[in-house]
Amino acid sequence: MNSAVQAVKQRFGIIGFDPMLDNAINTAIQVAPTDLSVLITGESGVGKESFPKIIHENSLNKHGQYIAVNCGAIPEGTIDSELFGHEKGSFTGASEMRKGYFEVANGGTIFLDEVADLPLATQVRLLRVLENGEYMRVGSSQVLKTKVRVVAATNVNIADRIARGKFREDLYYRLNTIPIHVPPLRERKDDIYLLFVKFASDFALKYRVPALQLTDDAVALLKSYSWPGNIRQLRNVTEQISIIESNRLIEREVLQKYLVAPQVSNFPALIHNENDPAVPGVFEREIIYKFLTDLKKEVSELKQIVSEMSGGGYSNVSQRAPIEFSDYAIENHSSGYTLPEVTHEVEHVVEEVTAEDSVLDDAPLSIQNVEKELIRRALEKHGNKRKLAAEELGISERTLYRKIKDYGIS
Repeated sequence: MNSAVQAVKQRFGIIGFDPMLDNAINTAIQVAPTDLSVLITGESGVGKESFPKIIHENSLNKHGQYIAVNCGAIPEGTIDSELFGHEKGSFTGASEMRKGYFEVANGGTIFLDEVADLPLATQVRLLRVLENGEYMRVGSSQVLKTKVRVVAATNVNIADRIARGKFREDLYYRLNTIPIHVPPLRERKDDIYLLFVKFASDFALKYRVPALQLTDDAVALLKSYSWPGNIRQLRNVTEQISIIESNRLIEREVLQKYLVAPQVSNFPALIHNENDPAVPGVFEREIIYKFLTDLKKEVSELKQIVSEMSGGGYSNVSQRAPIEFSDYAIENHSSGYTLPEVTHEVEHVVEEVTAEDSVLDDAPLSIQNVEKELIRRALEKHGNKRKLAAEELGISERTLYRKIKDYGIS
C-alpha cells in the first residue's frame, strides 16, 4: 500500500483496504497541493466529509481557515449573506455589516456540502468566485477578492439536476475539475467486518462493556447485507447491539433483527441499480418518501382547515382512514421511471370530502388556496417568524420562503 495513503488513513481514522477507497484517498493527496476545485461524489453516509479535510491538510492553504458549509441546511433567503456577507441595512434584520464565509476563509478552504441544493442565483455568485475570485456582499456594489480553495460534495446525480434546469452546467464543470468518488459500503465488502470490529471496540470502551463478537454466520450476513445507509448505518447498528444485547457473542438471528429494511425501501426506484437489486435507487426513494410524507401531513392539515371552516361539521373527517402512500407505484415506462400523479389523488380526497358533506359550495377549494391559508395562519400565529411557522407546518424554512414568494403572502 502507498505509504502516504496509509498515513492519511491513520491520521483521519479511515478504516479499510478497498482499492477504490485507496484510489479516492490517493487522488485527494495528489490534488491537494494544487488550487484546482474538487467535487466529491458518493452516497449519504460513506464518509465524504473526510476528503475535504485531507485536501486542506495537505494543501498550501493548510495554515488558513477551514470552513464546512451545509448548503442544504441554510434557508434560500439567507444563503447569499452566509456565503458572501452583507452590508448594514441591506435587508430586514441586517443591523450591522457581516463578513461571509468566503471573506473569513480567505487563504483557506471552504467545503460546500450538498452543493446541488444551492439556489440558481447563488450558483451564479459561486461561479464568479471560482472563475476570478471576485464577489460582492449582499447590498453592496463593491467588488471584493478572495483566494479560497473550494471543495464541494453531493450525494445526488447533478447531471439530472442540470437536465431539469436546477443546476448550472458551467458551474458543474468548474467544480468538477477533479472528481473524487467515494464508494458505497456494499462495494467494500471486505472492509465491512473491519469497520464493525472498530466500532464494537469503540463502544465497548464508551459503555464499559465487553466488545461484541460475531459468529461465522453473522459475519456472512454482515457482509451480504446491502447497507443502504453505508458507514453511518453500520456504526448505528453496532452501537444499538452493544447497548441492548447482553450476550456479547452475536449470532446471525440476533444480527438479523437489526438489519430490517428501511422504510424508504417500500418505494420503487427512479433509477434501478442492476448491480445491487436488493437496494435499487435507495436515495431516489428517500426523496420520494420525504415528498409523500410532507404531502400526507398537508392533507391532514387540510382536513382540519375544512373542519374549522365548516363550523365543526366535519367530525367524521378525522375518522377517515389515512392515506396509505405505500399504495402508490411508479409506473415503469420504456423511457424510465416517473413519479405518480399524487397531487391528483390528493385533489380527489378533497373533492370526495366536500361532495359528501356539502360544504364550501360558494368558495373555490384547491390545494393551493388551502396551502396558502395554512401558511398565512402559521405566520400569523408566530408573529411572522418564518422559522417557527416552518416547524409547525412541517416544512423547511427554505420551502416556506419559496411558498411565501409564490403565493405573494405579505
